[in-house]
Amino acid sequence: MLNGILSPARTAWEGLQERLFFLPPFPDELDSLALFSMLLVVGLLFGEWLRAKLGWPKVIGYVLAGTLFGPSMLGWISIEALAQIRPMADAALGLLMLEIGRRLDLRWLGENRDLLRATLGEISLSFTAIFLFAWGVVGLMAAWAAAAAAVTMASAPAVVLLTVEESNAQGQVSERIILHTALSAAASFVVFAVVVGVVHAQYSDDWLNAVAHPPWVVVGSVMIAWLMALLARLVAALLRKRSLAQVFILVATALLAVGTARMLAVPVFLTLFLMGVILSFSDQERTLSYTNLPEGHWLLAIILFVVVGASLPWQDFTWLIGLQAIGLLIVRAVAKVAALAWAGGGGLGVAKRVLVGIGIQPLSATAVFMAYEIAGLYPEIGRSSLSLPLFAAAIMELAGPALCRFALVRSGETAATDNSKEGVA
Repeated sequence: MLNGILSPARTAWEGLQERLFFLPPFPDELDSLALFSMLLVVGLLFGEWLRAKLGWPKVIGYVLAGTLFGPSMLGWISIEALAQIRPMADAALGLLMLEIGRRLDLRWLGENRDLLRATLGEISLSFTAIFLFAWGVVGLMAAWAAAAAAVTMASAPAVVLLTVEESNAQGQVSERIILHTALSAAASFVVFAVVVGVVHAQYSDDWLNAVAHPPWVVVGSVMIAWLMALLARLVAALLRKRSLAQVFILVATALLAVGTARMLAVPVFLTLFLMGVILSFSDQERTLSYTNLPEGHWLLAIILFVVVGASLPWQDFTWLIGLQAIGLLIVRAVAKVAALAWAGGGGLGVAKRVLVGIGIQPLSATAVFMAYEIAGLYPEIGRSSLSLPLFAAAIMELAGPALCRFALVRSGETAATDNSKEGVA
């Protein structure tokens, strides 16, 4: 049908080529960058429309746009195009993880034993419950059940950060949602490194892979993060505080960290998270403490979540794997809410501790990227073995932001907004 519509245009173009020799051949398909740019526009409009008309988080619209136009559905964005776009998605996720790392307040955690107990309980109970479900109920091998638990045990830092900002939420529930999200993400990164070694031990013929790969992931991420944080502080110290130049240095060193991590095959999300944590605790002179990403970081969210939506393998979906993914999410939700309701304490009532548990339910980009990192070690096995966490992430791409927003609104910590007065884009 499309060829029939374009046939007259092709004929006319070829007629012009006989006289205008500088014209290129008639394009058989849109340039991947042009197509992706159109997709970003659609994602932006869809997200703004959902926000203005239904009050939904914008992130849901971005994911839906990527899913609709990605390889699993309309196929306007090919797998090859996604591979070309992946560096931009890595940069977007990295910068958002940098912000989460910079917001991690371990001093508050150290001063509040109830909060520390709740954090440890939520992390350990989430991993254990998901592992037992994936191994005992779904029937995954122990190594891949551990991988599924490592991927899905944490909340989605980027989703939580953007939802809190979009809702203009401030208060104890909001701060605890961010804190628990950051800490569970940090724990999942440690478990991720261990699981990499477990997978190698299960399938690699050379034991050296199992021994050397986890330290490479952890030490490599720490070294890159430390060097880039040091560079950022040294250069920023020469500039005026809170200036645009300092913002530029922060973004430039973060992008340098992303590129270096990609070159050395260490996880971008872990490297940038650690860079943010190091900046937060090593910046005694407060050189960059008050320098934040500009409001344009919402553009990063559009890029990231459109790519994530397009990367979800909906073509492999079956009702069985869908039910299993829902079961995993139920087990995960119960573990998180129960841990925080039982041991949250710290001057916060049970009802609000439950809201914190609901607020940390999002599961998104980091889970998808972690799953693909592990699956990439042994593609012939890993893709099918990790379909469970991938589809769990796919479901929570849509439900997670709504749950987080629900918790923020019910806590009474969001600023009142009138969606009817907001335009689309």
